[in-house]
Amino acid sequence: MKLDLEQYRLVKEALHERANLLEIAPHLSAPLPIMLPVYKWWQLPYYWVGIKVYDLVAGSQCLKTSYILSKSKSLELFPMLKKDKLVGAIVYYDGQHNDARMNLAIALTAARYGAATANYIEAVRLLKKIDPETRQERVCGARCRDVITGQEFDVKAKCVINATGPFTDSLRKMDDQEIQNICQPSAGVHIVMPGYYSPDNMGLLDPATSDGRVIFFLPWAKMTIAGTTDTPTDVTPHPSPREEDINFILTEVRNYLSHDVEVRRGDVLAAWSGIRPLVTDPSSKDTQSISRNHVVEVSKTGLITIAGGKWTTYRSMAADTIDAAVNIFGFKAGPSRTVGLLLEGAKDWTPTLHIRLVQDYGLESEVAQHLALTYGDKAFEVAKMARVTGKRWPVVGKRLVSEFPYIEAEVKYALKEYACTAIDVIARRTRLAFLNVQAADEALPKVVDIMGKELNWSEQKKREELKAAKEFLYHEMGYKTRSEQLTDRSEISLSPAEVDRYKKRFHKFDKEKKGFITTVDVQRVLETISVQLDEKTLHEILNEVDLNKNGQIELNEFLQLMSAIQKGSVSGSRLAILMKTAEENMDQREPISVDRSGGGV
Repeated sequence: MKLDLEQYRLVKEALHERANLLEIAPHLSAPLPIMLPVYKWWQLPYYWVGIKVYDLVAGSQCLKTSYILSKSKSLELFPMLKKDKLVGAIVYYDGQHNDARMNLAIALTAARYGAATANYIEAVRLLKKIDPETRQERVCGARCRDVITGQEFDVKAKCVINATGPFTDSLRKMDDQEIQNICQPSAGVHIVMPGYYSPDNMGLLDPATSDGRVIFFLPWAKMTIAGTTDTPTDVTPHPSPREEDINFILTEVRNYLSHDVEVRRGDVLAAWSGIRPLVTDPSSKDTQSISRNHVVEVSKTGLITIAGGKWTTYRSMAADTIDAAVNIFGFKAGPSRTVGLLLEGAKDWTPTLHIRLVQDYGLESEVAQHLALTYGDKAFEVAKMARVTGKRWPVVGKRLVSEFPYIEAEVKYALKEYACTAIDVIARRTRLAFLNVQAADEALPKVVDIMGKELNWSEQKKREELKAAKEFLYHEMGYKTRSEQLTDRSEISLSPAEVDRYKKRFHKFDKEKKGFITTVDVQRVLETISVQLDEKTLHEILNEVDLNKNGQIELNEFLQLMSAIQKGSVSGSRLAILMKTAEENMDQREPISVDRSGGGV
């Protein structure tokens, strides 16, 4: 009964904090209906009772009442769902938010209320002194380092709070080398796929996967996000997604989607791994059991550590931590006032704010909606910085890449939001790196150029930023696993008939039977069907498939590409689409689209 009561309190707290989050940042968070498909009759009442209890605990803060769907209605709302043996579904409501922007909004709000905030600062060691009254050693500050400049300095404080997530134990050991670890880091991998994998406004949850883990499948920023895994890991500032975790998620997704939907590895547009700082309670008798709640610990020297918890309850975690500091150090303070305290951008935000952006500034509707949902009432400041396009429409707002609503003005505005690096812009101010790693890579030169002009970077500094950002995309955002899907060692798994068909297609471009094609060959074929592409675009298209990077595509490379496409490990190859379309239209002289088709990593 004690455990049930504890679980009740945890759920009650989380639901209260969820309601508060939706209230204080309505531009960054919103309710989302989530479907639990049911394939066994006995599961329908079982899950329904559980969800109804969830609604009951939420009470007046219940977002919307859960409900049961018939099989036909389930398929109407989620047409990608597997039909076989489907009994029906249960839909409940939860909250969804833009986590990176929420984190930033909290920091900016704190700064506006007087907090001193700094980016790229790390603790080197803790400062200590002897308390004259107790003769005990006490923490009195920290020696810090500016990661960008390397400069070190001391920060003195009456109270030091350790709120470092996965790095909790690193700081605790600065205080006491002998102390036992409480953090048990767990890696969770997420992948992003094209938006057509899910409806625009309906998520999917599998509460019991093949190995007992929970998998979700949600619409996010016009894409589809799927996750997550739960694997013990070492703490690192640069976690990387593993191919086996990506494939695990894809396998579980296949189990729930219709056979008409081919779930392809090549449709993974981005992949990343996050570290969840699970903790054990040091005051518990069972020090090995994971705490379901957050833990506030005070060391002998007065270091206060807040660990565990989850995103939804961040405010109550902060309140409990500050309460502990007030009580232990005798600070004069009233009760917490953060319930209902609007975050940056929320004050004058309305659901129709984007219309004013379109009317007043001449922004595209998609861009205006993005700005309103990202910056709230601060979107007008971004719009004022937007460059004139020189077109009839949109009047202002040049995009960083054509298929996403991020504009150049956001790079400049990011500098006002403590952005210091190109990685900050593509991953932590915009979400481009998380939505499509290839698009982020394409946007990087423009991002670096804009930041360079604003910050007076040297050419050497710009090259360093570009290199660091590309390494980030390669190792941490799934570009590495993408490149491993098609290499010069990839097997060719084609039938003799398929090999013959693709050889004929290849030789339509390789007229001289050289055994390879270049941009000149491709351009010559395109000219016969009245299509013109600039040399830069042609080089980019061929470079995607040029596995040995010799500036040309050999027949074997082309066959490796077509084999990878058939297996689903590669999708959206511009060269493959271009060559197929050219072959089909040699006589028809129809124009060919060479825009990126959404193919992923």
